[in-house]
Amino acid sequence: MTPLAHGPLTRSRARRAVACAPVCLACFACAAALAALLAGCSPGEPAAATPVPSAAAASAPLPAAGASASGAAPLGSDGPAAASGTASAAPSATSAVSGPSASAAPVATAEPLEEAPLIGPDGTPLPQTDDRPSATSPQFQRHVELLFRAIVADDPAMAEVVFFPRVAYEQVKDIKKPGADWKHRLMKAFERDVHEYHKLLGKEPDKARLLGLDLKDDKAKWMKRGSEGNKLGYWRITRSKLRYADATGREKSLEVTSFISWRGEWYLVHLHGYK
Repeated sequence: MTPLAHGPLTRSRARRAVACAPVCLACFACAAALAALLAGCSPGEPAAATPVPSAAAASAPLPAAGASASGAAPLGSDGPAAASGTASAAPSATSAVSGPSASAAPVATAEPLEEAPLIGPDGTPLPQTDDRPSATSPQFQRHVELLFRAIVADDPAMAEVVFFPRVAYEQVKDIKKPGADWKHRLMKAFERDVHEYHKLLGKEPDKARLLGLDLKDDKAKWMKRGSEGNKLGYWRITRSKLRYADATGREKSLEVTSFISWRGEWYLVHLHGYK
């Protein structure tokens, strides 16, 4: 009969099925576990594990200020175009310094430079030296900026340190009461000249920009004792030009009549004329 004829074959198949059952059960268990795992994740949810950055990524420099960590354009920009080479991106430190107005505008000093000492540790005035001043001295450069700012602000007090020190004038000048002469003649003339030059800047003085000081360093002359009613010698240079651009951008200049030296530094003594 048919069942008996196929009996041995059926039993053989049964034995193979029993032998494969553990493998199938294992596969079924894995499939069930995978299905459960996938069922727990919502579509679009990122994988739980965080990838470890590569060595190149770990050593990559931090993004510049204003840029996002991903390199995208900062908020408020026009997007990728703003970060491209053809867009008007923010100037770098180098381009800002090399711009046409970088050396024209007075530069604010982060920390005010310390003035050369005038008084010694014992409280007595330091003596004169025959050291020739330099126009590249940091103190002198700062003094030029302060002088121009005082003119722009119409405030002579801003540039008082630029003026020849009273303690030095009292040692230099061979007259009675040199301190009074410094206060009532020289300083008054300086204040008058600052106010006069402020008016020359025009209706928008705050828009004037300092361009530089033309100082004829090779014309500096050592003034011997007694040559100008002086008890001590000093270096003197005259007729310098303070150059600036007015509100319209036009270049102009103001005369700086006389600088004289004290202990190797230039100081202003006459801004506009000798009276």
